[in-house]
Amino acid sequence: MERLVDAAPGIHLWVEDRGAADAPPLLLIMGAQASGLGWPDELVDMLASRHRVIRYDHRDTGRSTWPFDQQPYPLTQLAEDAVTALDGLGMERAHVVGMSLGGMLAQLLVADHPDRLLSATLIGTSALSTVPYVHPDGTLIPPEELPGIAPRLLEMWARPVKDRGLEAELERRVEHWRLLGGDQLPFDAEYARGLERKVIEHAGRYSTSTAHARADTSGLDRTEQLAQTSVPTLVISAPAEPVAPPPHAHHLAQAIRGARIVEIPGMGHALPREVHAPLTTAILDHTDNC
Repeated sequence: MERLVDAAPGIHLWVEDRGAADAPPLLLIMGAQASGLGWPDELVDMLASRHRVIRYDHRDTGRSTWPFDQQPYPLTQLAEDAVTALDGLGMERAHVVGMSLGGMLAQLLVADHPDRLLSATLIGTSALSTVPYVHPDGTLIPPEELPGIAPRLLEMWARPVKDRGLEAELERRVEHWRLLGGDQLPFDAEYARGLERKVIEHAGRYSTSTAHARADTSGLDRTEQLAQTSVPTLVISAPAEPVAPPPHAHHLAQAIRGARIVEIPGMGHALPREVHAPLTTAILDHTDNC
């Protein structure tokens, strides 16, 4: 079922839920500039075998309001929007799965709204913590010295996005997914193209916003709250991750009290069909035990 949820005067969020109405809720939070359809239908349906799965469009994506140029907001507002999505469905608590920026937003929920969470699963993200990473040899590494984003991605992100028409935009997005997927799994260009066609049809436009890249990033540190949380947290480790490369996942698991870590072989910063089954198994095993 689809609906629009009011987030503020003049601002609404597109929200969809699938699965049995009485199943435990599971909220999916996508990354920067990505609509809820960034979660592939196949993966959503697999998770909906045991959950009422909710996905939604951030502000400035998909069918939600695109207000940033007139009403700028900080990134922390996007975490509050996740709570609004739950409120709009009348859900008091939910399991939360966040990917990329969505993983940062999920950390904000763990820190600021633990009473609303049954559990958290974090994918492809970095810790909102200043706690050093403890290397297996005992060396302490400050977070700012951990490996950064792959240079090929940084180069692509630095290029201006020009309107050359729908098909050219699709090709640009397919190449982006090729880089995000890493180099350990085969890349299916037609699958990526099909996913992006759905995203574009859903939004009714092929232009993209840079709102999330321009939003205020202050006030994100949650070192103390994450170190003291009682929210059961699973961290997904992706060995081919180019945005938050190893050992970011292990640092994240160290920064969050009681967090567990599960590796998905070959996974990068994308959700190709090859990772759907192992990722679903990891998430459902986690939520079943919370």
